[in-house]
Amino acid sequence: YQLVDGGRFTLWGAEAEGGWSSREEQLLLDAIEQFGFGNWEDMAAHVGASRTPQEVMEHYVSMYIHGNLGKACIPDTIPNRVTDHTCPSGGPLSPSLTTPLPPLDISVAEQQQLGYMPLRDDYEIEYDQDAETLISGLSVNYDDDDVEIELKRAHVDMYVRKLKERQRRKNIARDYNLVPAFLGKDKKDKEKTPKRKITKEEKELRLKLRPLYQFMSCKEFEDFFENMHKERILRAKIRELQRYRRNGITKMEESAEYEAARHKREKRKENKNIASSKRGKEDGKEGEFAAIENLPGFELLSDREKVLCSSLNLSPARYVTVKTIIIKDHLQKRQGIPSKSRLPSYLDKVLKKRILNFLTESGWISRDAS
Repeated sequence: YQLVDGGRFTLWGAEAEGGWSSREEQLLLDAIEQFGFGNWEDMAAHVGASRTPQEVMEHYVSMYIHGNLGKACIPDTIPNRVTDHTCPSGGPLSPSLTTPLPPLDISVAEQQQLGYMPLRDDYEIEYDQDAETLISGLSVNYDDDDVEIELKRAHVDMYVRKLKERQRRKNIARDYNLVPAFLGKDKKDKEKTPKRKITKEEKELRLKLRPLYQFMSCKEFEDFFENMHKERILRAKIRELQRYRRNGITKMEESAEYEAARHKREKRKENKNIASSKRGKEDGKEGEFAAIENLPGFELLSDREKVLCSSLNLSPARYVTVKTIIIKDHLQKRQGIPSKSRLPSYLDKVLKKRILNFLTESGWISRDAS
């Protein structure tokens, strides 16, 4: 379109206040595109000296926003296309990263001992103390290319991950009361609120499960540990009931009678063992073999070999092994075959010499071979 009369006619007709010509309307639209909505002084200077900033604002608002053109072009509801990154759902600027935890309830001397600053909930030496060096030298330059921009973004992401790890460690320390434990305050609290006595096995198990602290809250871990304790109790009870069932007991009132009878049997057996050991000591010779008579291979030994094994504190099975190797090597040497057998590591020089002398005296090997 071309203005044929120089832009002296009005666009809005008689209802337009102030007698704005089409040329002024064109300059107004150019000015708002160039200077932006709200910069009325510069827009008035662009339109002409005859218009004040107040006139420019009132004319634009009445004609282009609240007038028919604004009603046709501007929707009633404008959709919000902005993403809120400050939401508490773990966003990059989540308040969980920026909001400090409540300060620890410790004395000033303990704060100095820990290097703790309560108003900031920070320590003089934080986890990964040099993490800020990732972003301390970053700057935004308009002449950066895409690779440099992505590299700077990667540095910021790395720094945010380190901040999250710092906060995670502080949360774990708060949850498990690690600071009072370090200062020795947890022992006093335990004395005030005594729980069930924890056995040595449970303490060792708790030490083995310590790596799970970082994946579970304190309450979840305590529930998990108590459930494991209940499981052990139930398993022991199940084994006890299965033992009753194997012995033909099907009612709980019969179990008391069974346990009393079993206790009496074990008592009699214990008394019998004590009496037999006393009798063996009194007999002399049989008591001499008490240490080896229940070991495998004892029945294969002669009386003299029993005395030898008992004096050497050597088990019958080991003696038979050494005896077999020595006699086998002796027979191979007599046939001119070099012996390749190796004596066991538990046979030292003294034992070997005693056994060789015994086999020679008994006639198992000849004296020159020994």
